[in-house]
Amino acid sequence: MDISSIATAFIAQQAGRMQMAVAAKMLRMNADAAQDVAKLLEAAQQNLNKLASAATGVGGSLDISV
Repeated sequence: MDISSIATAFIAQQAGRMQMAVAAKMLRMNADAAQDVAKLLEAAQQNLNKLASAATGVGGSLDISV
């Protein structure tokens, strides 16, 4: 092996490592985003449940006579 082949292999190895690090970071970011979306949906469901239970008693004894 000559020096240029060794240098090329070393640079390719470093580029591969960088690509793997970027891919791992992107996967972590996607997982964090999915977790945040799940939390948001859960909070929205809880708020919807509160509104739904409040709506059953609203307007039940409303006097609309004029």
